[in-house]
Amino acid sequence: MLSFALQFFNGLQITVVLAFVSGLLGSLLGLLVAVVKLSKLRVSALVGQAYTTIVRGLPELLVILVVYFGGTAAITALTGRYVEINAFAAGVAALMIVFGAYCAEIFRGAILSVPQGQAEAARSLGLKPWQIWLFVILPQMMRVALPAYGNLWISLVKDTSLVSVIGLTDIMRVAFIGAGSMRAPLTFYLMASALYLALTSLSLASFRALERRIQIPGH
Repeated sequence: MLSFALQFFNGLQITVVLAFVSGLLGSLLGLLVAVVKLSKLRVSALVGQAYTTIVRGLPELLVILVVYFGGTAAITALTGRYVEINAFAAGVAALMIVFGAYCAEIFRGAILSVPQGQAEAARSLGLKPWQIWLFVILPQMMRVALPAYGNLWISLVKDTSLVSVIGLTDIMRVAFIGAGSMRAPLTFYLMASALYLALTSLSLASFRALERRIQIPGH
């Protein structure tokens, strides 16, 4: 059991890193897509709309499998020999794509909630477009987006368990292997449940503290 305790610890590290990397990249992707969807360029807006519609309409597990096997097939075709894509890289890419699609909708709604007069006032003060986004729009939109973003982050942490199907040794994979080899499925799956619950509880407490910190007094 000691060896499995160490494996659970390693699996926990992989799960945390997977969530943070895919969450960070997915947030950047979501913000970019949100800006694209609000663009006056019709083609760009349609591309952004197609991305969010398609990805949100597919199960997360299916996206992971398509990215993993599709990436393997693409690299194999390009190199002329069989090359299996790294499971961690595939997991990050798939979760980033899914997380980014949902983030895009959250960020788009939050951006629209910022009064246009704020940007106009910033322009009148001589601020450049990137300064308006960084110092005026982003701080105000994040206050609006944070509650929904926090819920989405918790979903991302739980969705990391799906990456175990492509061989990544995360919490869920360790639990699956241990349950089979030790013939104690309840023990191992309860341990995995405790670890995921600890991660989601910590995330929930962190986002609640952040919400209290950035909220406007009297609102």
